[in-house]
This record gives sequence, C-alpha cells and structure tokens, in this order.
Amino acid sequence: MANGRMTAAAFLVAELRRARVRRGWSQDELAKALNYSPSMVSAVELGQQPPNPKYLEQFDKALDTGGLFGRMLADLVSLDRAQPWLRGRGEIVALAKMLRWFEPLYVPGLLQTEAYARAVFEAGGLLEPEDVDRRLNERMESQRILYDEQPPRLVAVVDEAALRRQVGTRKVMCDQTTHLARIATEHPRVRLHVVPRSAQEYPGLGGPFILATLREGIDLAFLGTQVGGQELDQPADLGRLQRVWEATLGEALPPQESIELVREVAESWV
Repeated sequence: MANGRMTAAAFLVAELRRARVRRGWSQDELAKALNYSPSMVSAVELGQQPPNPKYLEQFDKALDTGGLFGRMLADLVSLDRAQPWLRGRGEIVALAKMLRWFEPLYVPGLLQTEAYARAVFEAGGLLEPEDVDRRLNERMESQRILYDEQPPRLVAVVDEAALRRQVGTRKVMCDQTTHLARIATEHPRVRLHVVPRSAQEYPGLGGPFILATLREGIDLAFLGTQVGGQELDQPADLGRLQRVWEATLGEALPPQESIELVREVAESWV
C-alpha cells in the first residue's frame, strides 16, 4: 500500500492469490501448471517478486481467464509509482546473475576500494560519521557477491573522466585504479570497458544505470540519483536503456585496451 491506499500492483497480487484459491489449487499445484517453481509462486503472492508478463501469460492460460491478468499488468500496474516489490539497488545486485553497469562519474560500487568508497561518502561533509560508516559497511559487504560460489557476470563501462577525477587523495586514486585493473584482469566474471576521453558526447552521459537480469530470468533496471534511485521494469523503459547501453558500449574501448588505459591512469596518480 501507499499512503494507506492499495496500489494497482498490490491489487493484482491479491487477485492472483484469490484466483488460485477459487480454483482450489495449492501453490505447488499452481507452480506445476505454470511451469514455475513453488518458491516463485510464493514470492509473487507475498509481493516479493514482480509477476512478469510471461508469468501472467502462463497464469491466464492455466486458469482460462481470457488474458485478464496480463491486461491488468499492462493497463493498471504500469500507473503505479509504488509497487510492492521494489527492491533497492542492493537487493537487485545481490539477486542478479548478470549485471551491465554504466558509471560516468565514479567507479562502480562493486569495484571500489574501501578508501575510495569512504571518500565518496565523506565528500562535502553531507553525511554524519555514523551514516558514512553504515554505508561503507554495506558497500564492502555487497562486494562479497563477486566471490560467491555462483557470482554474477559483471560487465562494467566507466567513463575515463571517473578515473581521472580525484576522489580522496592521490594515493586513494592510485590504489583504486590499480585495483580496478587487477580485478578486470584476474576475475573471470568481470569485464571492464572504458569510454576514452577522446569520445564525443554519447547517450550514457545522461546518468549512471544498471541493467540486471535476476536469477529468475526477470530483467530490471536501476537509475542512480542524488536521493536514492529509480527502479524500472517496464519493457519500454528497459528497451530504451538497452539501446543506451549498446550505444555507450560502442564508444568504449575493448577489454584489453581498457585495462591498459586504466594502468596508464594508475601510473599518473603515483
């Protein structure tokens, strides 16, 4: 709910549950009919997982609803500003099997050193010390996913300006760029591209974003802002960001040339 009122998204979730109960099916029985896992059905009914168009198409077929729930998603839920399954960037990253991450201003959070991340949070003195420590701990903890048994695949595109703008001390920048080159070289599931400063204006300069494919096969996007961020799951929005990503990647150097450039930048900070 938002402001004490049920959103269209929450109404959709409730009606999915009611339709299953009216049919007399358990969650396991519905999962079998939809060819989804019982945990997926449970997550949808708890509002923890967005029912994507494919899920609702299967649901409409299994319960012979005439496409009712697919139309609800397309025509009603898209109007919501507060969906019950909004996750936040941290959870999106943690649940992803594939991340395409663009940053024009900073090194991506998963690839930051502790000193660099601290300098980011301390900039301008806008945060209280305890808030800096909390955010720093969260950022460092989030990086553990790169070393899980099944880490996500990360393709990161960074603008060269982010590597040449001083954040913290020169040593912080030297260590950060050295770390970036090392992880891009050694980590088998991290690929780095750098957009060189010789590139002219390109669509990615509109702001940072993440395109994520979750383990359930659902695609989401996250736009970074000064006050948190915005999550997107609508096909039109995702399609536009995909085109921005492809155009931006087209301006970037290949992986090996990118690593060589990062090493050159690291030497400039010594």
